Amino acid sequence: MRYDVLIAGAGMTGATAARVLAEAGLRVCVAEEREHSGGNCHDRPDEHGVFIHPYGPHIFHTSRQAVIDFLSRFTGWRAYEHRVTALVRDRIIPLPFNLTSLAMCFPAREAHRMEEALIRRYGRDGKAPVLELLGSEDACLRDLARFVYEEVFLGYTQKQWGLAPTELDPQVTARVPVRVSHDDRYFQDSFQHMPDKGFARMFDRMLDHPGITLLLGTPFAEAGAAAGKAVYTGTIDGYFHYRLGALPYRSLDFDFQHYAQPRHLPSAVLNYPSAATPWTRITEYKQLTGQEHPHTSVSIEYPRPHEPGRTLPYYPVFTGDAAQVYADYRELAKREAPDVIFAGRLGAFRYLNMDDAVLAGMEAARQVLGKTP
Repeated sequence: MRYDVLIAGAGMTGATAARVLAEAGLRVCVAEEREHSGGNCHDRPDEHGVFIHPYGPHIFHTSRQAVIDFLSRFTGWRAYEHRVTALVRDRIIPLPFNLTSLAMCFPAREAHRMEEALIRRYGRDGKAPVLELLGSEDACLRDLARFVYEEVFLGYTQKQWGLAPTELDPQVTARVPVRVSHDDRYFQDSFQHMPDKGFARMFDRMLDHPGITLLLGTPFAEAGAAAGKAVYTGTIDGYFHYRLGALPYRSLDFDFQHYAQPRHLPSAVLNYPSAATPWTRITEYKQLTGQEHPHTSVSIEYPRPHEPGRTLPYYPVFTGDAAQVYADYRELAKREAPDVIFAGRLGAFRYLNMDDAVLAGMEAARQVLGKTP
């Protein structure tokens, strides 16, 4: 069968693009290499009946009404505000590092001086990038910055990315600032909810349309013929068989454990910033999903380098060299694949939150429709 559009990947970007295009009257084929839709957002019950995220925790949050309206067509919602803690010098403190964390880590008088210095420099409810604080002219802020950098930031970043913070693009290091408030929510978006029946149910409903053919366990190259239009959400270097070299990604290994108790962690996610600990964080999924179950399951997360063809790519690693390689692939795509739209975290080599991925799918669909006679 011939389709109007082929889409590689049934994750957030691919599924969104598929639905928008199908509702515009196009015949869409979605080829997904894995045996399920949803990409890394997929969720399912484990062998104990506890709902887990097999590819690590995914928490939906946004302030974009268009994204809320679109996804609300396919799911109801359960309010959930995500909180993260970290084990720092044998104390469990809230993250991002905030005024509560400050009071827990320093003597009262010193913490008060640091708080006043933060407020003077960044204002109440402001955000202070850690690397910026290190260069502050205020000795008090530099002392604070050294503590946060060494105890919270450095070891975690090196484990997560395999690089020192200074080697990464500022868009990565700026994601975890010191917060000048007592707000211990990890996100501050106006809409913080989880799909009430899980992500898998939401994706099933999104892809349930007579204009969409979903081929699970099917590589993009085996999906069939199309009228010259495609949306590709896999890695752009993989599409071109690594002709210009492999782009750097980080992958993850997960050790899932089950406990015969209703709760295991003080928060949904507990970070381990110390370089002495090989894992970065532990996630307890019942706290994300709100599931009622007498037992609980967690995952212990170990970052590792991505090996094309052997591991899943999770996070693009943003460095100056990587940006140049990606730019070279974009030029190659313009010459050799002008009708392929490379989208999503892997196709566009960008860090995307889930709402960003939805918008990327909408934009990819607009580009396809703009090219369709």
